[in-house]
Amino acid sequence: MAIPGVGRVDIVVGDRLIIEADGRTHDGEGRHRDLIRDAVAATLGFTTLRFDAALILHDWPTAEAAILAVLARGDHESDFGRRVRASS
Repeated sequence: MAIPGVGRVDIVVGDRLIIEADGRTHDGEGRHRDLIRDAVAATLGFTTLRFDAALILHDWPTAEAAILAVLARGDHESDFGRRVRASS
């Protein structure tokens, strides 16, 4: 899915939560690029959760707890619906 100004993201849940799963290409300069993308997404009203492969593969309960906490708070949905139209 692509979000104007942010680019392609892994998953959008509701209308405000971006979930990113990062591999090795997200180190060094890639990490800096990701942080810029997260900041731009935040200006558009999105919340980004970013997990690396090690966390997903070896400590899934921590990643899952973070996702479930955002969902429980309702932070994945805005009062006004999606502010930016994402494209497939």
